[in-house]
Amino acid sequence: MWGPSHFFLILCLWACLDALPVAVNKTKVSPPVEELEPPKSADTGLHYDRYLREVIDFLEKDPHFREKLHNTDMEDIKQGKLAKELDFVSHHVRTKLDELKRQEVNRLRTLIKLKQDANGEKGMTVDHQALLKQFEHLNNMNPHTFEVEDLDRLIKSATNDLDNFDKERHEDFKKYEMAKEHDRKEHLKTLDEDARKKEEEHFEELKKKHADHPKINHPGSQDQLKEVWEEADGLDPNDFDPKTFFKLHDTNGDGYFDEQELEALFTKELEKVYDPTHEEDDMMEMEEERLRMREHVMNEVDTNKDRLVSLDEFITATNRKEFLEPDGWETLEQNPIYTEEELREFEEHLAREEQDLNLKTNDLMKQREELERQQEQLNAQKMELQRAVEHMEQSKTQKTEPPVQAKVFSAVEILPGDSQRSQGHQQDLPTHS
Repeated sequence: MWGPSHFFLILCLWACLDALPVAVNKTKVSPPVEELEPPKSADTGLHYDRYLREVIDFLEKDPHFREKLHNTDMEDIKQGKLAKELDFVSHHVRTKLDELKRQEVNRLRTLIKLKQDANGEKGMTVDHQALLKQFEHLNNMNPHTFEVEDLDRLIKSATNDLDNFDKERHEDFKKYEMAKEHDRKEHLKTLDEDARKKEEEHFEELKKKHADHPKINHPGSQDQLKEVWEEADGLDPNDFDPKTFFKLHDTNGDGYFDEQELEALFTKELEKVYDPTHEEDDMMEMEEERLRMREHVMNEVDTNKDRLVSLDEFITATNRKEFLEPDGWETLEQNPIYTEEELREFEEHLAREEQDLNLKTNDLMKQREELERQQEQLNAQKMELQRAVEHMEQSKTQKTEPPVQAKVFSAVEILPGDSQRSQGHQQDLPTHS
């Protein structure tokens, strides 16, 4: 599988892989040209990986562009000279590239919108043109057609991003190591004197155990490769042959060592230092050591800086004095990753981040308390309003009830309690003789 930093070579060589001579013929049977295709599972790790892959795939189908790519110097490709050949590709390819660019622009717009929604910016007008400026791998001012500038931007962005990939990995590892040391020191602060002393002694013991390992051969040296030849390949070290070794470990048979094929050669050396079952061995450090070894060999052997080691480059390297009589290889424990000054600055940065986080936490707590107070006020006002509405409803009900009608009594009806008045009334009646 091809790794991230190898993908720029796809940009430069994918189109001409079929035309390249096969340096090694393991079976003595020439395979069909069509079988020499790059692995489809390769992934650069770039956020525009799929777009980059599809653009290269369609450019490779144009005969004119394919020929120019095969005959253009690597440095000229980086300088943008190859991009100008886009004007001469077929109409069908240009139409497809236009379609790919529109799809990529729409993808970026969707991602931007989703990010805004996730940040609580729903309902806001999205300025796509302003936001797309952060993506330098295409010309966002023209979202409809794929032009020379788009190919130039794509090549330069991929080159720059992949050139910085290893640098970013080193920086991430340095931060990892400083964070690990910072956490260890913070843990010691929580212990009493006796426990702290035991912890420090245990730490020093682990360091000594980790450093106690067999000699590490210089990566890419004759001793290192012979060890692989003997232990991994099961061959007699006295019969070591560089050309045969190259054929055996060019696993995809393309006539080159890519970065992953090189890194695989260092496994035996790394196993001398790192064991995942040992407390003192950190697998993150093992991967950093592997990266250091690969970078060293690439710097020494890859003379044309195309991120591949050809058979010719490999054979040339095996004839140098450094291959036969290499210097010793210093492992990570012999090469401090950071200085005390860098650790101090890192811890100060952590302290500032923690302080900022505490301030934000306090602000959020105050905002929460204020919101709770306002909510209580709203609840009280709501209850008052409900009581007022209930009172108004009661008053309205009382006003709408019909009044009680007064009863008119007839002359013969005597109400209880009116007997005296009735008798008096009878006394007032005239008597008849």
